[in-house]
Amino acid sequence: MEDLKSAARRAKRRLKSNYWQKCREDAVQTTERAKKLGLNAGKVRSGIYNRARSDVRGEKPDDFYLRVKQLIETYGEVSDAIGRLTDREYYATLTYEEKQRYNLELSAKYLSALEKYRREKEMGV
Repeated sequence: MEDLKSAARRAKRRLKSNYWQKCREDAVQTTERAKKLGLNAGKVRSGIYNRARSDVRGEKPDDFYLRVKQLIETYGEVSDAIGRLTDREYYATLTYEEKQRYNLELSAKYLSALEKYRREKEMGV
């Protein structure tokens, strides 16, 4: 019951602060900018709506994605990204098989974060 009440409070706060109007204006401005730059306006608009949807749901940015984004913006796409993203203390406690599994999972997470980063850059976000 408390979750429903807090969701209603957040929705009311969004309405009072003109959140949706600002979101719509942002979508229009960003779409126009994308058209001028020759980007796909539909993809840009979709990205904006997805961001608003995640804001409404209260989703927090993924810490791993933020680390990948910082790495790429600082050094570019480096060949040792997995090594730079590895948690050394945790990695030292793993057995050989667990290390292999950890590397594969980290690699998959990195590739998905990299794809997300590329989509955001393509949309001009």
